[in-house]
Amino acid sequence: MEIVCLDLEGVLVPEIWIAFSEASGIPELKRTTRDEPDYSKLMYWRLNILKEHGLGLKEIQDTIAGIDPLPGAKEFLDELRSLTQVMILSDTFTQFASPLMKKLGWPTILCNSLVVEADGSISDFKMRVERSKYTTVKALQSIGYETIAAGDSYNDLDMILAGKAGFLFRSTEAIKTEHPELPAFEEYPDLLNAISKELS
Repeated sequence: MEIVCLDLEGVLVPEIWIAFSEASGIPELKRTTRDEPDYSKLMYWRLNILKEHGLGLKEIQDTIAGIDPLPGAKEFLDELRSLTQVMILSDTFTQFASPLMKKLGWPTILCNSLVVEADGSISDFKMRVERSKYTTVKALQSIGYETIAAGDSYNDLDMILAGKAGFLFRSTEAIKTEHPELPAFEEYPDLLNAISKELS
């Protein structure tokens, strides 16, 4: 029995922090896990920038309200969910994810949480578990699932490499060059076809 594990940002929806960077006019916030392999380092850097500019959860949520899934993403996800179980494994946060999950038809997502103060400022974040994507696919494997994974960033590589099959989707040239063994796709029909071939 297989389960497909997908990254969220860059695969199904636009990068939230890039959208917020553009909305807030703070170019530094365009840095993502495509650029920085150390997620904790990246997040604390982001939180410091938010603090410097007096920005909090509400401002980010206002931006998220205007984000739609990538063109073709919901159709891809609907078709994939008709074939097999699908779980979204993301390093985003519950406070960010809900409006996006609604637009995607409420797929299952496992993600992290923010520590938000009474004034709406974000003081910290809590990871569900260490190496959350890798830990989750190993847990699924321990209860009898074979995992197939797809993602675009450094923080997806653990789950992609740990499973029965794994794919890069709309990844960077740097990551594709570092991992030539991983099939890389740019379009949803091609990714769907590759996943379908792995389903028993």
